[in-house]
Amino acid sequence: MRREKTLVDKEQPIFSTRAHVFQIDPNTKKNWVPTSKHAVTVSYFYDSTRNVYRIISLDGSKAIINSTITPNMTFTKTSQKFGQWADSRANTVYGLGFSSEHHLSKFAEKFQEFKEAARLAKEKSQEKMELTSTPSQESAGGDLQSPLTPESINGTDDERTPDVTQNAEPRAEPAQNALPFSHSTAISKHWEAELAALKGNNAKLTAALLESTANVKQWKQQLAAYQEEAERLHKRVTELECVSSQANAVHTHKTELNQTIQELEETLKVKEEEIERLKQEIDNARELQEQRDSLSQKLQGLWEDGGVVSSRERASLRVAIQMLEYSNVSKTRRYI
Repeated sequence: MRREKTLVDKEQPIFSTRAHVFQIDPNTKKNWVPTSKHAVTVSYFYDSTRNVYRIISLDGSKAIINSTITPNMTFTKTSQKFGQWADSRANTVYGLGFSSEHHLSKFAEKFQEFKEAARLAKEKSQEKMELTSTPSQESAGGDLQSPLTPESINGTDDERTPDVTQNAEPRAEPAQNALPFSHSTAISKHWEAELAALKGNNAKLTAALLESTANVKQWKQQLAAYQEEAERLHKRVTELECVSSQANAVHTHKTELNQTIQELEETLKVKEEEIERLKQEIDNARELQEQRDSLSQKLQGLWEDGGVVSSRERASLRVAIQMLEYSNVSKTRRYI
């Protein structure tokens, strides 16, 4: 906790707002858990020493948000006053409830702005790394270029011992070149597990879509029943006005019936809006399923080929999978 406060003291806030802070329930992955009893200050910070942007929020002395913005993050508006983003490093999803739509839009704009800045900073860092590694690559002559690994950046034990390297025999090279193949096998097994988990989430999403379709049919039946009831009440009002000899009683019945009709009409309007919302959610869920299918095909292809995947591709695929899983969780919770 003291470390978090020290980091905040060294950094300067570049944008601040107030919002209610939530986190996704780590057990159910469905419900939101409030982490602040009231609206707190949520700020964007820039760390010039590490050239990174962070979102930080303190509730008293407790850090309830400490999220480093990466180029793969996405801030999603789920309603007029609520937005969320997934942080794979913290293994959670943060949610913010704002007092107005304007505050939400402003926060989303800043998120996109600093996300782009983080992307540019990452590209510059990678360019510097490539320029630094260029001399060693040129000195390798006709050797095959090995994949980017922690050993290629920091140097292997052999590289850190010049005498051993200079006296090493050429036959030691195949063993080193065989390392990417075994590493690729481990990656293939990992993607196989990810693909199996993704298929399980797809089955849950399909069940939720079927349930949503059944709910739409049920709402339509109830809507037709309400319309019939409204017509019957209108006829009843007409009959009472024609046959009743007591004007006061007729007036009282008419008032009650009109009130009932108004309530039914309001209920009909609510049900119609609910049907439209469900239709929109079904379309969104279908689009999400198409994205899932595309990613599944790509993962299946990587698994079948058994080829070496770069660290950047692994990171991109991992983040895509986590974002898809969080989206599946959010969509499934709405349907249920």
